[in-house]
Amino acid sequence: QVQLVESGGGLVQTGGSLRLSCAASGRTFSIYTMGWFRQAPGKEREFVASITRLEGVTYYADSVKGRFTISRDNAKNTVYLQMNSLKPEDTAIYYCASGRARISRSGYDDWGQGTQVTVSS
Repeated sequence: QVQLVESGGGLVQTGGSLRLSCAASGRTFSIYTMGWFRQAPGKEREFVASITRLEGVTYYADSVKGRFTISRDNAKNTVYLQMNSLKPEDTAIYYCASGRARISRSGYDDWGQGTQVTVSS
């Protein structure tokens, strides 16, 4: 099993930036893909971005393309989500996830506890 711990959330004004981090531990050798998801109050959890651990292939939700960037540091077993030009609708709990296959929007095996991101208008 893989343990995931997110950090970097907080309160930011519209147009601001935040960088989320997700540190993986445990059976990290089994990770093929890491992803970020978010869940706003009263809404379902939605896919944000993903990256494959070896090739660095990335996928993004249309709502964040051009504003968010996912990256990874394999030496640190950490994945990042750089969020720029933040909007109030980006307010949500952001979750990190890992999967043992080449996936993008679904099929993840392990999840973190989440970190709150709040964008004020």
